[in-house]
Amino acid sequence: MKSTYFLTHDVGTTGNKTCLYRVADKIILIDSELVEYPLYMLPNGGVEQNADEWWNAVCNATKAVLKRSGKACRNIAAMAFCAQMQGSVFINREGTALRNPMSYLDQRATKQIEKHLYKGIFKIEKWNAYKTIKSLIITGGLAATPKDPLWKYHWVKENEPEIFQKAYKWLDVKDYLIFRCTGKLGMTVDSAHVTFLYDTRKNRPGWHKGLCDMFGVNMEHLPPVFQSTDIIGTLTKKASRELTLPEGIPVLGGGGDVPLTLVGSGCTDLYDTTIYVGTSGWVSSNVDKRMVDIGNFVASILGAIPQHYVYVAEQETAGACLKWVRDHLALDEIGVYLKARHIADKSKEYESLYDYLNRVVTQTPPGAGNVIFTPWLHGNRSPREDQFARGMFFNLSLTTGKRQMIRSVLEGVAFHLRWMLEALERKIPHRDTIRFAGGGAKSDVWCQILADITGRKVEAIENEINAGTVGATIACAVGLGAIKNFADAKRLVGIRKSFGPHVQYADMYNRNFRVFTRLYERNKQLFKELNF
Repeated sequence: MKSTYFLTHDVGTTGNKTCLYRVADKIILIDSELVEYPLYMLPNGGVEQNADEWWNAVCNATKAVLKRSGKACRNIAAMAFCAQMQGSVFINREGTALRNPMSYLDQRATKQIEKHLYKGIFKIEKWNAYKTIKSLIITGGLAATPKDPLWKYHWVKENEPEIFQKAYKWLDVKDYLIFRCTGKLGMTVDSAHVTFLYDTRKNRPGWHKGLCDMFGVNMEHLPPVFQSTDIIGTLTKKASRELTLPEGIPVLGGGGDVPLTLVGSGCTDLYDTTIYVGTSGWVSSNVDKRMVDIGNFVASILGAIPQHYVYVAEQETAGACLKWVRDHLALDEIGVYLKARHIADKSKEYESLYDYLNRVVTQTPPGAGNVIFTPWLHGNRSPREDQFARGMFFNLSLTTGKRQMIRSVLEGVAFHLRWMLEALERKIPHRDTIRFAGGGAKSDVWCQILADITGRKVEAIENEINAGTVGATIACAVGLGAIKNFADAKRLVGIRKSFGPHVQYADMYNRNFRVFTRLYERNKQLFKELNF
């Protein structure tokens, strides 16, 4: 296979990582650069970011990679984005963001969902039965939480009418950045699907006028829809100058982080399953038909692979719990650790954090002294959607130490991932082997905990923290014909290390898992009383 270079960007919750890859017999990372940006947390449940800060991060990361990569930057065949999903970006006709984009974490649209979805004589769960059934038939899912883009659309419409009146198009994160690169409007099928205004039935793809009318959405706000492998446009002179890239480079559709991480993990066959732990977490699997499990808040969305859907369960805070541990539970010890090793370089701190936690958790017996942590620091999505749920340490005693608490956080995230995995497997075959991607997969001890708690073989992929950009690179390669198809890309993704479950801990972890799931059921009303 002839070597081809691709530049892909992972626009995440807290930063953009730009990666330059060479694709031949393997996918080889040439260089990468992470540039961070803030989340703006508002007192009314709002979580926003700044669109210019996204773009500046993409530009600065790209410049850094190109400066170090030398001649390779002259041979870039295409560019694409992998991005956080379910954002809401309102732009005017010039492409300027009219307000700070609302993040997938934004949960302020509670009145809007109550107004448009909760009212009615006949209900399924708490949702209007007619609207729910119609949405399920047409899209295979439902905008069922205040965090869904549909209700953010209405929040702006009802709370900021002067901004809403100026809106030309309503975009997701990646689609805004593609427009900034090319001046062309386009949204990939995955982002279109999660508006739950897009018809996903076979031979009927497209924005659905009946749903838009039912939910009060102006169809003129909706952009054209493309596949991940389509060329949306080419790099404009202005964008090429800001990125220091040659003008005219094709920009492909790319996709959201959930579908592209599945592809970038090498999970391209039917029922291949990936667990991802980054800031958030999810369990996803390739399926060949639409699926939905309302009771467990699991649904399928269109993804990058033709004729496949991504059946996914999401966790709001996964790796974010580890950051919480760092900042609020172990900062003093980590500071001493970093100082003792003379680590002042911020770029080294993340790896050093894992080195430290690996050591701490490895020295702590499995089960964490029967201390159980619930990782719902910003509510929960699946398998129990609840914006009021929160984290807690359960079963502390006078003999509980900080190291047991730290281990219980890693175990708590793994318990929740098992909870979601078992929810998926009510509709798909049991998988004995699971791929593991994201920052969590860098930690051998977390990989082993996940294997022990799920009872599965866990394969940590190579280049685990870049699975999304690997997926975007594969989409580019398939789109340009450098790779024949997605199935052919499977062999390009390697395994860093495999972890089998330790059977001697199975009974203990099964017992603790049963307690973990009951902790939510027994405390959900108390969560609501405290956080409503």
